Amino acid sequence: MLVDSPAHDQPAPSLYDIAVEQFNTAADVIGLDDDMRRILSVCKRELAVNFPVEMDDGTVQVFTGYRVQHSIAPGPSKGGIRYHPDVTLDEVKALAMWMTWKCAVVGLPYGGAKGGVRVNPKVLSQNELQNLTRRYTTEISMLLGPHSDIPAPDVNTNPQVMAWILDTYSMHHGGVAVPAVVTGKPLLLGGSAGRLEATGRGCVFAIEQACRTYDIDLPSQRVVVQGFGNVGSTVAQILHSIGCRVIGVSDSHGGIYNPNGLDIPSVLAYKRQMQTIVDFPEAENVTNEELLELDCDILVPAALEEQITEENAPRIKARLIAEAANGPTTPDADRILYDRGIIVLPDIYANAGGVTVSYFEWVQALQSFSWTEDEVNSRLQRIMIESFMAIHEAAEQYHVPLRTAALVRAIQRVAEFTRVRGIYP
Repeated sequence: MLVDSPAHDQPAPSLYDIAVEQFNTAADVIGLDDDMRRILSVCKRELAVNFPVEMDDGTVQVFTGYRVQHSIAPGPSKGGIRYHPDVTLDEVKALAMWMTWKCAVVGLPYGGAKGGVRVNPKVLSQNELQNLTRRYTTEISMLLGPHSDIPAPDVNTNPQVMAWILDTYSMHHGGVAVPAVVTGKPLLLGGSAGRLEATGRGCVFAIEQACRTYDIDLPSQRVVVQGFGNVGSTVAQILHSIGCRVIGVSDSHGGIYNPNGLDIPSVLAYKRQMQTIVDFPEAENVTNEELLELDCDILVPAALEEQITEENAPRIKARLIAEAANGPTTPDADRILYDRGIIVLPDIYANAGGVTVSYFEWVQALQSFSWTEDEVNSRLQRIMIESFMAIHEAAEQYHVPLRTAALVRAIQRVAEFTRVRGIYP
């Protein structure tokens, strides 16, 4: 006799399923019509490439990469490229959709894109990494361009990788440098002052404005940061410098905890020497799972997706969560956190500092005119403050969590672009 499979045997929703669920939740709030839902709930272009790379030992390996554009209605598509062994098309599609909303929520003239290669870059030599980057860039080059699709760094990519992409694209277009084709590149090649710290700094600006709005005394707060890469370490450094007690941080190897507070400059120095923060002498080791549940006031997930789930959300003790990573909270966890009164600054707002300063970098490259770091940070702060106030106003108006409010504002903006432009032909 056939019986229905139990619910727990059903496959877990993919990251893209989660992105679409979030979209539909916000679309319901504003009564978005079915035609616009059909347009915005799918990605415009999805490119998958399988390409050979010659390794240092003379062998050839074949890698799989993706570049996805969710929307180009507001302008060129914008989004990072990640190198990670777990990259999938569904993940890249979800991240591309989130990039559309992220750009829209802070008012940038971009649609969303994302790219990725399924590879562990930590086992590649610098020469192999360059070969892979240049070949991947060539494979997706039909989409790239300063007025069509503009990559940036993401997980396991950096300014050097952007320099190789810039050079490869430029060599396909006569050899003269085209600095506006990527952002997050070295200053020498037209990068922007403040870009490296922009995502973390923007997250801190978001936290500061949320604390002002909700009457939270920020310098007295205990902070936990999951992820100690570029973004997480920047958040930890800045919050430590303004007086917050950063009691826990983690990297891919594990976490450390000191209830009296960690000396973040010393932790950074230790990581530079040891390549991990684990076993830092002035703290006890904890797992990444334990770190999320530490007794703290502010939690900053700055690692990978789906870290706060239905399972651990009831045990989260923070009053405020600022999502410096993309997609760290599942929809089921979102509902639990909201019911518990925990404030969640959603990823499409809280980590939008990176793409905002990428926009500044793009503008500077198009104009061949650079701004000072003070100018960059001041403009970033203004945008993060104004965006938070608009999101908070929407949350009050519709009686919804901040994530839904941010999505409402973003979807309304992109839907209006799409509606006014119309359908060709």
